[in-house]
Amino acid sequence: MTALAGLREMASRNLRQSGIVVAFVAIVVLFAVLNQNFLSPGNLTNIILQYSYILILAIGMLMIIVAGHIDLSVGSVVALTGAVSAVLVIRNGLPWWVGVLAALAVGLLVGVWQGFWVAYVGIPGFIVTLAGMLLFRGLTYQVLDNVSLSPFGGAYYQVANGFQNGLLGGYGVDVFTLVIFAIAVVGYAVSQWRARRGKIAYNQPVESMPLFVVKIVAIAAVVMWFGYQLAQSRGLPNILILLAVLVLAYSLVMQKTIFGRHIYAIGGNLNAAQLSGVKVRRVNFWVFVNMGMLASVAGIVYSSRMNGAQPGAGNMFELDAIAACFIGGASTTGGVGRITGAMVGGLIMAVMSNGMQLMGVPQSTQQVVKGLVLLLAVAFDVYNKRRASALR
Repeated sequence: MTALAGLREMASRNLRQSGIVVAFVAIVVLFAVLNQNFLSPGNLTNIILQYSYILILAIGMLMIIVAGHIDLSVGSVVALTGAVSAVLVIRNGLPWWVGVLAALAVGLLVGVWQGFWVAYVGIPGFIVTLAGMLLFRGLTYQVLDNVSLSPFGGAYYQVANGFQNGLLGGYGVDVFTLVIFAIAVVGYAVSQWRARRGKIAYNQPVESMPLFVVKIVAIAAVVMWFGYQLAQSRGLPNILILLAVLVLAYSLVMQKTIFGRHIYAIGGNLNAAQLSGVKVRRVNFWVFVNMGMLASVAGIVYSSRMNGAQPGAGNMFELDAIAACFIGGASTTGGVGRITGAMVGGLIMAVMSNGMQLMGVPQSTQQVVKGLVLLLAVAFDVYNKRRASALR
């Protein structure tokens, strides 16, 4: 198999995922050409800091969508958990970690509440979370007494605004950041090599060795370039470490565990999953509990980033998270989607927002562009399904 034929085969094997990566690269190149500051170290760091909470929400939302549900309440949960932290830390002067634990507890309780109504009462997730969107927003106003609280300062502020810099020295370039990114590249290469050997052992198709090497080298070059840009700025953001841990953990859960496979089974064919012995109610319940927990993590990150809590915090966050999942390859009917795809979709939204802001594009135009991108992504999903049905 020639390198060109191998590339074509790899791209066509998963058209949606391949297409979204190509689209992401094209958007980055476009904004880099239009604005020379787009790929500057400072701006790349700002993209991570400004949109990390949307990526965290997208992880949980991807699991919800794969299971065949939707969650419209996550923006309100972000506001509520941030408000609880602010009341405890700012108003009552308690340690920062008390606010973090309280926010996590509130998020878990929210997940239990919504999971119960969806899984055991049988009310559709759309209705339950629509009610939750109103309920938790109202509770946010009550907790804050309709006023904003700030600042957090101290360790709580460092959760989303702190950096790991200077741990291994360096003159203008943080060595620690480069080491961490190098370890990540080596880990990725090893995992891809093991996956390739596993496929060969089971006589599954793989790309040619030259193409495999080119892919690894290209990805390693991009990752190390990105790490170098961060190392030139302020070092490794704390929030990037948290996000990397969450992405790795949830990718393993979705791809390598029974619970993850059950989520795909329920979203793909509910009746078949029930006949196969999948405990559908239990899985749906824990999917919503997990979403509540991740929404509280996003609430902590957002309130830390804003250095305070506001009654209107988290407005429209649920739509950004849903858009990230659909743009990243999740199916509107459930059963299809990957954590990495949702991350790419979220990054596309982040890059578009940041790039248009640098160019001075009006907010109204930004919303129009985002809406069109989401519509095209879903249309692409529908096209792929019809194409697959026609080939059967």
